[in-house]
Amino acid sequence: MSESSGPTSPRTPRQSTGGPAKRADMVTIADVARHAGVAVSTVSYVLSGKRAISASTRERVLASVRSLGYHPNAGARALASRRANVIALVLPLRSGMHLPVLMQFATAVVTTARQFDHDVLLMTADEGPGGLRRIAASAMVDGIVLMDVEMHDVRVPLLRDLERPSVLIGFPADPSGLTCVDLDFYRAGAACVEHLAGLGHRTVALLGAPAVVYDRNTGFAHRTRAGFAETAQRHGIAAVAQPCEENFDAVAQELAGLLERQPELSALVVHNEAAVGQVLAALPALGRRVPEDVSVVAICPDEVAERASPALTSVLVPAEEVGRQAVSLLMRKLEEEPVPEGTLLPPRLTVRASTAVAPVGPARRVRTGSPAG
Repeated sequence: MSESSGPTSPRTPRQSTGGPAKRADMVTIADVARHAGVAVSTVSYVLSGKRAISASTRERVLASVRSLGYHPNAGARALASRRANVIALVLPLRSGMHLPVLMQFATAVVTTARQFDHDVLLMTADEGPGGLRRIAASAMVDGIVLMDVEMHDVRVPLLRDLERPSVLIGFPADPSGLTCVDLDFYRAGAACVEHLAGLGHRTVALLGAPAVVYDRNTGFAHRTRAGFAETAQRHGIAAVAQPCEENFDAVAQELAGLLERQPELSALVVHNEAAVGQVLAALPALGRRVPEDVSVVAICPDEVAERASPALTSVLVPAEEVGRQAVSLLMRKLEEEPVPEGTLLPPRLTVRASTAVAPVGPARRVRTGSPAG
């Protein structure tokens, strides 16, 4: 079929309709074809990219699209492709989750989905397998991205059986038969210890996520703790790991008790974005300078580390990259392309002002009295 079935120059909207120009929401693909002087199929090929069209014809069609304000009808596209052009992002909002970082993941999923001409349905209720079954049984979405994955996640058995493709941001204990992507949190915990060991620190502590996150057996928290503890053991370093709450009073109390029990403590790893600022505020009140007395490493987004005072040595939580990869993997599965079962992003540690060579001799003991006193 030839690309053009009419004049070589676009007609005006009034000429193509024989009357007043249509509203943009009423313009059809046939109107665009008449305006550009080409066949309807040619317009379809230009918009879908499914067939090569000459540059001049393509530009003429796109000029008509812009001139008429044409927007392809989402319902018609869905019927033609048997797709909804929507993916679900399952992000149950539970206690102990740090919303600003979660929104970085969500934003990356949404912006990447738009690059694939998909919208995102955000599901924040903690509905478990029932919610997944409901959304998969409908025609609302083409695929599913899941977050906040637990080690023994009750949603996992269902995911293996669903007809809708899925990608997990996070790893359960048994990821077989699933498609998962995340930062390698085991290596992240290990990298923090290796950095501190290289600076001569011999007693270190991990301040992790709030206790409720560990109680849920959330995968990233357990893997970080395992990487921290096992690497410390290999280096012969005395190490303790404990949950950390997010408000100042709780953080100051936890630090005071930790320093009382571990007077030789010279370094902290903080894997709790919401508590980072509280830790840096509480340490001077407890008579410890950063980094002269206590070095601090965080696992967090770069912007959290960079705006801290002092700027924090940190392992990046690559929320944008993980979100992009999750959507890209899901799109490949929708096209029935092969994908890896597991994608672990290697940790990247950036040295800033919060870590230094371990102090010579015992660290100063915590002052007596209240944490602020």
